[in-house]
Amino acid sequence: MIGFIIAGLVIGALARLIKPGKQNLGLVATLLLGLVGSVIGGLIANLLGTGDIFELNVLGFVVAVIAAVLLIGVAEGVAGRRSVRR
Repeated sequence: MIGFIIAGLVIGALARLIKPGKQNLGLVATLLLGLVGSVIGGLIANLLGTGDIFELNVLGFVVAVIAAVLLIGVAEGVAGRRSVRR
């Protein structure tokens, strides 16, 4: 479980580094997006037959980072819409 949390932080941090621009996300949001990205990456790697959903492998890690970058974009879009309404 601790390894899953650490992997989520690493994936979330890498996704924030890859995503251009400034993100207004805190540590908890980065962790959550990284965890969701890692689950998505594990699912896709599992569907492709490269490993178990919670097994750390290269394909799952790459897909997890890509998924986390996309999730950060979605989070920014949702946060942007909230600030426009005010």
